[in-house]
Amino acid sequence: MMSEIFSVAFITGLIAATLRMSTPIILATLGEIITERSGVLNLGIEGTMLFGAAVGFLTTLATGNLWLGVFAAALAGIALSLIMAVLAVYLGLSQHVSGLGITIFASGLAMFVYRLVVGSPIVPPIITPFTPVAIPLLSRIPILGASFFTQYSLTYITWALIPLVSIFLFKTRAGLRVRTIGQNPFAADTVGVNVNLTRTLCLAAGGAFFGVAGAFLTLAHQNMFLIDVIGGRGWIAIAMTIFGNWNPLMGAVGALIFGFLDAFQLRMQTLGVDLPFHIFLMIPYLITILALISVSRKATVPAGLLKPYRREDK
Repeated sequence: MMSEIFSVAFITGLIAATLRMSTPIILATLGEIITERSGVLNLGIEGTMLFGAAVGFLTTLATGNLWLGVFAAALAGIALSLIMAVLAVYLGLSQHVSGLGITIFASGLAMFVYRLVVGSPIVPPIITPFTPVAIPLLSRIPILGASFFTQYSLTYITWALIPLVSIFLFKTRAGLRVRTIGQNPFAADTVGVNVNLTRTLCLAAGGAFFGVAGAFLTLAHQNMFLIDVIGGRGWIAIAMTIFGNWNPLMGAVGALIFGFLDAFQLRMQTLGVDLPFHIFLMIPYLITILALISVSRKATVPAGLLKPYRREDK
């Protein structure tokens, strides 16, 4: 067994699978970081991802166009996040309750819409999913080529978004406004920043990321929609946001670690290790919890997080 683990084929497959498995978590983490940096905790992420997965799949099933499915999933995520904005930003309701309400609502809506469109067939409908795209020349590099440079288009886009989101938050005036609102919305309002509008835009951007993250699972990772397709990845993204201390680069590192553990446990199952498969399924989540505990005390939470903004409270 050890010889198989250290074989070139196993290592190449493990690295490639790590990048694939981490893609939706990175996308969701980036969206949550943008949202929380503005002072809003969006616990609707799990339901939004599921609804995005359903909408993306059904759109592709109807049109045959994968990219149209991705676009529809992004719009679905934005729509749900705008509902969150109305509840948590403009009405000032509890962000915890609003977010959990969105997750429950979106999860039920996803299954309702799916059943409404396809019914209850014995064999679930499938689509032709995204296929890996090999980058010329680079994909021929031994081990690294087949792992890093033969991936889905959405995976390449996701990795490009990591530095872009980081630059936006820490190197632009718009990013400075977002961070200021997340720390001290009253100070931001004093210098002319529209706090509620900025929070709404951040929620919309995060929702688009959530929707596409969910769509990745039905349009690339799988070729069908299942009610448990998200598998808690939305909650993991929230954990990675804290693990990364609200920094896109570190959040992506945390998502990559989870992706590695998830890919590794799947491959250990295929090797026929004599352990119940539930043990393997627990490993990524258990280590994530331990990692989160180890860094949570040092996390620098945005001071304005969870606090609704009202001008009359000045």
